[in-house]
Amino acid sequence: MAHTDIYTIQAELLLQIEDKRKRLRSMPPLPEDAAHKIHEEAVLLHTYHSDAIEGNTLTLTETQLIITEGVTIEDNSRQENCEAANTAKAFELTETLAKEEAPISHATIQQIHEVVTESVSEESGKYRRTNIKGAGSAKSSPNWPEVTKRMNQLLSNVEHSKLHPIETAAFLHQQLVEIHPFTDGNGQVARLLTNLYLLERDYPTVLIKREDRKIYNQYLKLGHSGDLTPFSHFITKAVDESLTTILSAYTGDDEILPK
Repeated sequence: MAHTDIYTIQAELLLQIEDKRKRLRSMPPLPEDAAHKIHEEAVLLHTYHSDAIEGNTLTLTETQLIITEGVTIEDNSRQENCEAANTAKAFELTETLAKEEAPISHATIQQIHEVVTESVSEESGKYRRTNIKGAGSAKSSPNWPEVTKRMNQLLSNVEHSKLHPIETAAFLHQQLVEIHPFTDGNGQVARLLTNLYLLERDYPTVLIKREDRKIYNQYLKLGHSGDLTPFSHFITKAVDESLTTILSAYTGDDEILPK
């Protein structure tokens, strides 16, 4: 099974992550207002950074106004406004699916895509029926008649993976981008699916930041070439950072929310 028969994550980093998870499990639930604050931050930051990676020019403040107050930013295109609203809804859908323990399936993936591309794409929620070259990929994506077959294989590989959940999440992410099953929105869906897979296994969501876009795409390209190690490590570090952020809420750290 390609990419899924070799461990690629540093053992020391995994031990650090498991120690943080153990500490979190030993703590009482956060007060409702603090938990709500962390949730709002997660939705906002994922939306802003994930959209920015795809070229959206909204600022963090503008993104917040759209998703919390329903404001339309007049200086930006209708598509950029829709993308922000859609990404926030899709993130919350991912959380709901995780609570329901929804399996990673064709239906789940297409459901997430439908929300991500609502009012933006005519092919919302549908696998592509045209041939394209995956953005940022050194090789062409599979011809469209092969998409369902490749997705079937990916879903089977993920279901039967015996590797660490974080590594499997990284594999799922990289492979979906490589297959490029949709005409657009593949990166958005891949990042959301990664979070869904992690949440269902009691790991926090990860944040891939716009300033890391170059290295993120570089590691994805290496994955397309057969070397998943850098991307697996990248996702693992993101998990570690998320755990640190959550733990900081218990210390009264007032730097949790972005300025």
